[in-house]
Amino acid sequence: MESSAGRTGELLAISDLHVGYRENRAIVADLRPASDEDWLIVAGDVAETVADVRWALQTLADRFRRVLWVPGNHELWTHPKDEVTLRGAARYEHLVALCRELGVTSPEDPYPVWEGPGGPVAVAPLFLLYDYSFLPAGCATKEEGLAYAQRTGIVCNDEYLLHPDPYPSREAWCRARVAETERRLADIPDGLPTVLVNHWPLDRHPTEVLWYPEFAMWCGTRATADWHRRFRVETMVYGHLHIPRTTWLDGVRFEEVSVGYPREWRKRPGSPGTLRRILPMEVGSGDRGAAPGHGRDRGHAR
Repeated sequence: MESSAGRTGELLAISDLHVGYRENRAIVADLRPASDEDWLIVAGDVAETVADVRWALQTLADRFRRVLWVPGNHELWTHPKDEVTLRGAARYEHLVALCRELGVTSPEDPYPVWEGPGGPVAVAPLFLLYDYSFLPAGCATKEEGLAYAQRTGIVCNDEYLLHPDPYPSREAWCRARVAETERRLADIPDGLPTVLVNHWPLDRHPTEVLWYPEFAMWCGTRATADWHRRFRVETMVYGHLHIPRTTWLDGVRFEEVSVGYPREWRKRPGSPGTLRRILPMEVGSGDRGAAPGHGRDRGHAR
């Protein structure tokens, strides 16, 4: 593990930049660190095209001491507007290679240790996907859950654009990612706290405020429900829901750091480009809640 010993600055986070939108691209163009020692976590959904992902990560890597990225579902889409037509694991590996070219830390790199204020803490970018285990009430299987979602019209665009190749299904890819990541996290030295970063939350509780609870099927896996306790987690950083807020579970802070789409962030007070400080932790950090009506926006098919 790499160390930032002797440095100051802050560990900051943001996600769901969606720079395909002109307004969101302007947000990224304006992002600046307050210190030359600041690190920035980018928790997925930068963009749908590799060219846009490159532009955003290059822009941020040129400004921050370190940038850490995890993929969201949008980066993993094989989108008809993207010149890069790779699918599944090959697409993910292409994005990892891009990160290495830009000097951005990805889930395939050694976990760096933040030793600035609030440290030392191992910062672990993860890529875990989901396995349809966050089922709607009354549904016992993935098939029942998807049938229910089809009836309500709330179906994630992953079903059409996120391919699991060479795995037989997205849940099989998820199982493989969980097993490998679990092994790596177990190798972090005993006594070293962690910040775990994943596009999807590690526990289901953040999805409880969704206006359309069936969308939770595309939001994580029950296989990680105890990781915030097992791996000495100080903060779990995630995105995906477009409901930026702080929650607590078993004394562990869960931090949703999404920007979201312009139609969503325009409803919220404050600047959509405000970076969330992860370390040092803010005194009195509590549940910020969702902007009025925001959960309703997130319920539509993506």
